[in-house]
Amino acid sequence: MGWMLFLGALLVAVAPALYIYFVPLLTPRLPTLENKRICLLIAHPDDEAMFFAPTVLALTKPETGNHVKILCLSSGDADGLGETRKKELVKSGMKLGLQQEQDVYVIESPDFQDSMTNVWDKTKIASLLGRAFAPQLARQRAAGEEPDANIDVLITFDSTGVSSHPNHISLYHGARAFISALSADPQWPSPVDLYTLTSVSVARKYSNFLDAIPTLFSWVTTAGSNPPKPPKKPKKEEDDSDDEDDDDEDDNYHPTALVFLSELGSEGGWATAWSAMTTAHKSQMVWFRYGWIALSRYMVLNDLRLEKVEDDAEATKA
Repeated sequence: MGWMLFLGALLVAVAPALYIYFVPLLTPRLPTLENKRICLLIAHPDDEAMFFAPTVLALTKPETGNHVKILCLSSGDADGLGETRKKELVKSGMKLGLQQEQDVYVIESPDFQDSMTNVWDKTKIASLLGRAFAPQLARQRAAGEEPDANIDVLITFDSTGVSSHPNHISLYHGARAFISALSADPQWPSPVDLYTLTSVSVARKYSNFLDAIPTLFSWVTTAGSNPPKPPKKPKKEEDDSDDEDDDDEDDNYHPTALVFLSELGSEGGWATAWSAMTTAHKSQMVWFRYGWIALSRYMVLNDLRLEKVEDDAEATKA
């Protein structure tokens, strides 16, 4: 028993140091997204910080060339704090790296009320996404043209919504219906990739950075077969064609899985995610929130999966 306690104490002492050491070494070797127009689709203000902070922090780094926006389908007005929470979302988004306050959009509609019992209509979600991101779809479809959109990537919750919140789960089904509409013509693939945040067991959910081990193992064994992005070609002097080649490489690169690991203490890591919750979302900082931000793996790491939606009968079913 004494040896077990000793080993447990040693693990607690050594694990943070190992994580801090290995994350900067691993991150450059993991697939990512570059030069993309990205929308994070969330249900409530604070979802971006409580669940998606590692993703937003990684994808808003200037060197990625991405433009990230947040679309929130409710103001979280269940307790009458909608106006306050909208301002908090903007503040949090800026802390997490958004380029400007105008990159945060909040929808207020009777169709999308914040509630633990409301299931939002996926067709209404898909219709809203279509109006926002593919307004020419109906005309293009009628003319037999290839569909286009003003975003390249949509990110949201998976089918169990991390916390089983019905509003989170509704976003998953609505997003799939939107992608299905974009790819309705089999000769044209969807111009938008859909990535969803992986839900895990309760034990893993509250294991903080220790969940990096099973997360990376899962990535390697189930989705890590996707090849790393090829290195960019060295530019030749006064040859603008290389820029076009780089853009083509980015357009044709669709990693099947993404893992984002935040550093624990440095700027742009877990400390920034903590700050986004505690200083931006002050109206939500009741006692149990501190337990979440201290223990949740979603404050430190995210893994996303590319959804395959082509010919998805379930997504298009009314």
